[in-house]
Amino acid sequence: MSITVTTWYLEQTSPEDLRPSPAPGGDLRIERAGVPSPEFSRFLYTAVGGDLCWVDRLGLTHAQWREILERPGAETWVAYVQGTPAGYVELKPHDPDGGVVEIIYFGLLPAFRGRGIGGHLLSYGTARAWDLADRWPGRTPTKRVVLNTCSLDGEHAMTNYLRRGFRLYDTRTAEQPEVETPGAWPGAGDREGGTREVGAGA
Repeated sequence: MSITVTTWYLEQTSPEDLRPSPAPGGDLRIERAGVPSPEFSRFLYTAVGGDLCWVDRLGLTHAQWREILERPGAETWVAYVQGTPAGYVELKPHDPDGGVVEIIYFGLLPAFRGRGIGGHLLSYGTARAWDLADRWPGRTPTKRVVLNTCSLDGEHAMTNYLRRGFRLYDTRTAEQPEVETPGAWPGAGDREGGTREVGAGA
């Protein structure tokens, strides 16, 4: 079985493009995961994407996860609500170093959706993409921030991106194999269902 999937590619080309969303009230903080941890990153990936059919990284080995996380310039920023992980943004600089940074993954755990956290987390993560070179001496200052979303994503994904100042620059449609929603752990997808969010371009 296959399905038709439309993918939209979006960009910002100046820090002034960012239109931040205010932080919601409550005990919310966003911190960088400063120590590369395949275990923690895989938890975030499955917890956020389990009901959204994120599957492209499920088969990676521990060593492959570590290689991704240890790439110079790669960063993961995690939102916490009262000390509990609520969502994350993963940044991937494009190489060779031409000043392009991609928001490769972005999303919230199901329990934290619909609470005004997503707009603020996306705003914060985009700002960190723009000032990435400040934390990585020798890297070219960011000239462009990119991401993609598709027709399988959450219903509010595109609206959030457009409101934050991202602009559409390309659209592609292709047939893809229909993939079963994996759930946050084996078997969980059988009970919850869902669609893929912003995998590989967040």
